[in-house]
Amino acid sequence: MTPHSVAVVGASHAAVHLADRLRTNGFAGRIALFTDEPHVPYHRPPLSKGLLNGAVDSATLALRAESYFDDQCIDLHRGTHVTGVRRTGDGVMVDLSDENSSRSEQFERLVLATGARARRLTLPGADHPDVLVLRDLDDADLLRDRATAGPAVVIGGGFIGLEVAAGLRAAGTDVTVVETADRLLARAVGKHTASALLRAHESMGTSVLLGRRPVEIVHGGMDNDGDNGIGRDFIRGVRLDDGGVVPAATVIVGIGAEPRTELGEMLGLECDGGIVVDDNCLASDGWTLAIGDCTVHVSASGRRYRLESVDNATEQATAAAAVLLGTEPPVRPAPWFWSDQGAQKLQIVGLSGGHSEVVHRTDPKRPDRQVSLYFSDGRLAAAECLNSPADFMTLRTALNRGHRPPPEVFADESVPIKMLLASART
Repeated sequence: MTPHSVAVVGASHAAVHLADRLRTNGFAGRIALFTDEPHVPYHRPPLSKGLLNGAVDSATLALRAESYFDDQCIDLHRGTHVTGVRRTGDGVMVDLSDENSSRSEQFERLVLATGARARRLTLPGADHPDVLVLRDLDDADLLRDRATAGPAVVIGGGFIGLEVAAGLRAAGTDVTVVETADRLLARAVGKHTASALLRAHESMGTSVLLGRRPVEIVHGGMDNDGDNGIGRDFIRGVRLDDGGVVPAATVIVGIGAEPRTELGEMLGLECDGGIVVDDNCLASDGWTLAIGDCTVHVSASGRRYRLESVDNATEQATAAAAVLLGTEPPVRPAPWFWSDQGAQKLQIVGLSGGHSEVVHRTDPKRPDRQVSLYFSDGRLAAAECLNSPADFMTLRTALNRGHRPPPEVFADESVPIKMLLASART
């Protein structure tokens, strides 16, 4: 039965989209969103992209105007911590705390959209205040303030690290990326795409050190902090495993994120690197819903994987809303993701895990445009498109329509992918 009240822990893209879907589809009950952040819910992708170089202003990041929540009768509780959740006979009790009081409120259904926290370094010196992470708007404001403080070292060659590196370079900061693996984005893209991105970042003026491990954040000495003559301890650099020190005034840690599963664990839900959910976003108790970056999917083959993207947040929220409304969840399209790194636009569609064959294509007229196609059981499963938005849209449409051609269809690089697919369909 459709509930009369829904508590959503979190106010991320997934949470706001869920509330929007519920209202759009006629839900008239109470919707409450609880977030410990003081801000109106905002877009997060620009935090590591345009916000750093000034292309985007923080005032434009709001997912919805503040008046939207009042107009739609959505209770948005900012600066409110959810300290506990527990099942009751007719729903769930949510324990809340803010600067004014502590209280508990009863709801019929619960949706966990708790997101993830940035992983931190445990190295000597990593607790210095100029060792930063990037996960929320406050983090982005701190990082933007440090952009002109001097050279920066980004630890981690994943999406966040590379987007931050490109943003800082665009702002005129000297940047060094330190990655322990032998290539960038080792867990996310293939070697062909990784090599192209390495060349691109080096052409921006970023120094990239692969196969190197940081062992210490070196700091010491006092600099003058303003006119009051009071000095502060400052970062000198990052010591690597070969003994060398990379100069730095600021260190940005981009080594991944840890899903916030504490509330799920309180309820006894299965958690394995995230709250485990099915295709309809139901957790292991068959009642609690979880959406967004706090979740882990289980594929039809039983493989577990995480998707951290706006697309995943939107699709999960749509599915969860259908469950709450008692309607049939829509068929989910192929997952997709994008990353802007300076002038480089990477777009990925599908899941390449477990692939058996790869085909690489490069535009003869534009060598900076390339596509890597991944095949499972002789059929197209995923694609990585670098600076090739038209190819990305063509391949995404094909996968969403269930068109999964074999590798030989893409053999002739002189023929555009769109024409090859059209010929294959006929």
